[in-house]
Formats: sequence, structure tokens, C-alpha cells
Amino acid sequence: MPNGNNYTAENINVLKGLEAVRKRPAMYIGDIGSRGLHHLINEVVDNAIDEALAGYNDRVILTLNKDGTVTVEDRGRGIPVDIHPEEKRSALEVVMTVLHAGGKFDKNSYKVSGGLHGVGVSVVNALSEWLKVEIRRDGNIYFQEYRCGDPVADVKKIGTYKGDATGTKITFKPDKEIFKVVKFNFETIAERMRELAYLNKEVTMFLKDEVENLEETFRFKGGIIDFVKYLDENREAFHKTIYIEGEKEDTPLEIAFEYNSSFTENIHTYVNNINTIEGGTHLVGFKTALTRTFNNYANKNGLIKENSKITLTGEDFREGLTAVISVKVMEPQFEGQTKTKLGNSEVKSIVETIVGEKLSEYLEENPAVAKKIIEKCIRTAEAREAARKARDLVRRKNALDSLHLPGKLADCSINDPEHCEVYIVEGDSAGGSAKQGRDRRFQAILPIKGKILNVEKAKLNKILENTEIQSMVAAIGAGIGDEFDSSKTRYGKIILMTDADVDGSHIRTLLLTFFYRHMKDLITAGKVYIAQPPLYKIKKGKEEVYAFDDDERDKILKRMRSESKGKEDKIIEPKDIEENPELNTKGIFISRYKGLGEMNPEQLWSTTMNPETRTVLQVNVESAAAADKIFETLMGDAVEPRREFIQKHAKYAKIDV
Repeated sequence: MPNGNNYTAENINVLKGLEAVRKRPAMYIGDIGSRGLHHLINEVVDNAIDEALAGYNDRVILTLNKDGTVTVEDRGRGIPVDIHPEEKRSALEVVMTVLHAGGKFDKNSYKVSGGLHGVGVSVVNALSEWLKVEIRRDGNIYFQEYRCGDPVADVKKIGTYKGDATGTKITFKPDKEIFKVVKFNFETIAERMRELAYLNKEVTMFLKDEVENLEETFRFKGGIIDFVKYLDENREAFHKTIYIEGEKEDTPLEIAFEYNSSFTENIHTYVNNINTIEGGTHLVGFKTALTRTFNNYANKNGLIKENSKITLTGEDFREGLTAVISVKVMEPQFEGQTKTKLGNSEVKSIVETIVGEKLSEYLEENPAVAKKIIEKCIRTAEAREAARKARDLVRRKNALDSLHLPGKLADCSINDPEHCEVYIVEGDSAGGSAKQGRDRRFQAILPIKGKILNVEKAKLNKILENTEIQSMVAAIGAGIGDEFDSSKTRYGKIILMTDADVDGSHIRTLLLTFFYRHMKDLITAGKVYIAQPPLYKIKKGKEEVYAFDDDERDKILKRMRSESKGKEDKIIEPKDIEENPELNTKGIFISRYKGLGEMNPEQLWSTTMNPETRTVLQVNVESAAAADKIFETLMGDAVEPRREFIQKHAKYAKIDV
């Protein structure tokens, strides 16, 4: 590894301010739920990976301890502990207690680094009940402890070590006073560590859960080539993975891609290990170069017949494509709804140039593969033309024309999309209740019948033949697939409202598959939500309350019984009332809703649709690669991976969700 002796306290630059973190944690980690909790781990792990990017670390060891704490250990240089020239205290304490303090702001220490906003480990410290850090550096072991972000004592030397095993070890306990949930999910952490191991082939990632007695080790010598194979393991690849590597203007680039038997486009882009789910200039550069290079090769080698009416477009070259793009940028600029869209204009031409040159060379050296890909794209173009004719036919029938909305849509009166929402409701019965109970000013209702087409297994022309999909496309008004334009969306919120049973879950999954594959921008923009109707109505005397899960039901029952002044109330089920009607005035009456249609309009409004009282879950894509993998596993053609998934996760399944 490179010599790290030049990494000292002078390399730690300070940008002031940490006071607001505990008061407004969501500003720094997104939220205070499970997503924000796992973000704490990401911040610490990203620091270890940044050491690897700088050439000083080859392993990350993450342990979920039995006491609910997390330990992250690396073999990097170790955070400096000498006195900071400006702060007049240990550089370690500065890094741990001052927002925007660290070596990432000094390009002599880190050429490139991850982390979207640079808030780093100081935020983890601030949001932890306690945090302990151990540094191995210069032959000595140093230690410091913090409580709610404040140091308990000064940095102290606690021992020595032999050899070159430098590094940083951080153990923290998330503050239960801040987070709604303090239980870590092994699969969520494993997915991120697997992703980082693919993107950093020189690093081994160790994950251990001492609570559940689980272990995983991730190391992939093939890097992003192995990543593409992993993403496509349930699909049939048409050729050996194509790998492109190059560097221009101090910007290294890696791309791996292959074509498969699916009908979807799966391009995953990363900047300094950050998953840029909204794409950006690196993605534009790749798409441009891919289309131009393949078209040039096809025309040059006569692979498109002169009398053919087919014109190959970028859409044709991306159907059935799985690709991973990884670029390292010294000063990344992020834009977009979620600040995960690369905005550096110079990166487009860098990617375009490297891909154009390297891909041209590959096609010339592998004419059989080139011909196979071009022939596939021609078949795709023919299907696209069929889809266009189907779309035009549907438009002539007014089903996709936003000026002629579907008859079953009960639209709202306000025209401003930012203040409007549409409920996509399972079944005409629930749709009828929703139409009567809604606020007509800003809430639209679109009932759908049964289960829509599984779009994971169908081409666009077949998808457009589905009546329910036609209705959704027309109601949302922003097109579909490559034509989709999120700026034309007629509603600021698209809310999926299905029954809380197995069929309802399946319908919701089919809907989410459709939105992810053909209106993905709605999800990345945070416009897709899942309604949370109650499972129970609990009545005692004149009091009537609703419970959204079993735990809430039990809490309500416990409260009601405690208010009975020692009297033992009988729990009365609906079947008891049917047999003995006078019981309705005695005890505690519990009604379990089997479907949305069982609720009258007033109940549906007060529990599920009133913005003042409802709960809706926002759908987001934490990892696009993980989302792609799960959709392909659950909704794709291969049966065995789906069976394995169900067997592995069956113990976590719940019907009442």
C-alpha cells in the first residue's frame, strides 16, 4: 500500500457547525426510521471505503453486536490523533465532533471520496447514545469515548501494536430517544456491502450478525463484471460480458455490460461508489456512445438492409441490456430530486469518448458477438414499431389521450399537480366508497379490476393492450417507457390502495413492478405511495378506534381494559354479535376488515384518505441494483430463484401488512 505518512492533522479542514444535528436529524440522514438508522452504518463504512479509494485499505469488518451496537473496523491509515493547528485539540476529536470536518476536503489526502454531503461520522456520533473509537497508528493504540456527540475525556493512548496493522475501529449505539426503530436489518446491510465489494474489487467486506448468528464475506476479483453477472443470474445472457476501462482528465471509468433475454433496460450508475439512481451526465455519455457506435458498426458492415424501413434508436440498443457504470470524479456535483443525479458536464464527453473508442475496438475484434447484438436490436426495433402502432391505435380510441380521460376515473377539481393526488384502488366496491368519501377538490380515484399484467414478462406492445394499464397511463398523463415525461404528471402523489391480504399484496407488487419498469421517474421523485388502511375497528361503548396492525390492536385493548376500573371486559368477535345481537352493547367489540370494500365512505376517509389522520408509505429506491434484482427474482421467468427466495424469507412473511 502507498505510504500514508503525509496524512496528518494539517490535512483536516474544518467547516463549522454540529449543533442542529440532534434537533433535526432528518436533515442529515433522511429520516429517523429504519432508512435513517441504516444510514449511520453507511456513513462509517463509506469512510473505510474512501481509504480504499485512496489506496490504503483492503478490508472492512462490520459486526452487529448482541447489545444492539455496531462495530466497523478497517485497515486504513487511522484517523489522525495529533493536535489540529487551528482547533488546538486532537484531530480525532475534531473529526468526530465537528460537522464537515475531515480529510475528504483536502485533495492531498483523498483524490476522490464518497458521501453525498460530507456530513460523515460526526453525525453518527451526534445521533448515538454513545460511541467509542479506537485508532491504530504509528505503533500506538489511541481511544476516545463520546456521549450524544460530546467527548467523555481527551484522546488517550491505551497500548501499542507491532507490524503495519493500522486502522480505525468505531463502535456506536444509536440513540433510541431519536430513532423510531433501533433494530438493524442484516439483508439491508449485506446488500450495501455486496454492492461496495463489486465496485471495489481490491476490498474484502466481512459482515457478522451476533444476534442472529449470521455471517457473510464479500470479495469479487472480477469487480463490476461479476456485478453484471450477479444482476443477470436469473436471465439468459447472449454473450460474454463486455468490459471497458479507461481514464481521461483524471477521471477513471469502468463499464461492464451484456445483453440478455429480458425486455427491460437495467443500467446502474455509480459516482465514487454512490448509487446515482437518477443518472446524470455519465449515463447520458454512455447512452450516446452506445447508440452511435453500434449504429456506425451496423451501417459500415451492412447489417441493416438497404431497403429496410427499420431505424435503430437508443431505445432499441438498451432493451435487454444490463450495465454497471462506475466513474470516479474529483469534484462531483449532484442534482435532482434526491441529489443523486450527476451534473458535471465534462463527464459526459469523457464517458462518450472512452466508450466510443473501446467499444469500437471490441466490435471489430468480435464480429460474431457484434452481429448477434445488432440482430437482437433489429428484432427489438420491429417490436417497437408494433408497439407504436398499438399506441397510436389506443390513442385513436382516446384511452391514452389525457384530453379524454378514462371513464372510470373520478378526477379532482384542482389542476395544479403539486396539490393533487390520485388513489389507484383495488376493486369497484372500494373505488365506490373512495369516490364518495374523498375530498373532491384534490383527490382523484381510479378503480382497477383484478390483477394487471406482469410487465416483467411482456414487451411494450403487449403491455399497452392491458385495459387497466391503459387507464393508469391515461390518468397520469405523462406517457410510458421512453416517452415518459415526469413534468407532465397530472398528480403530485400516486397512492396505491389495496386490500391487506395476499391478493392485495400481489396486486400491489404488480403495480410497483409496472411503475418501476415504465414510470421509474415517479418513484425516484418520491411521488408513489402505499396507503395503509386499518386492519381492525375496536369499539367500547361510544368510543370507536382503529388499529393498523396486531401490536396497535393489543395496545388499544390493554388501554381499554385498564380504564374499566377492575371490571373484566369480554372480547366480542363479529360472529358472536350475529349469534347474540344484545352483546353489541357489552364488552369490547373487535371487527377485522377483510377488504377496503367493507368500510363505508366516512370510515375510509377518516382512516386512510384524510391527510390529517392517514398514514401513507413513500416508495423509494435505496439501491436500484437491489430493486432490479428483487423484481427479476419475484416477477421474472425463472422459477427456481423465486422458490429459493420464498423458502429463505418465508419465516418473515406476514399477511397483515
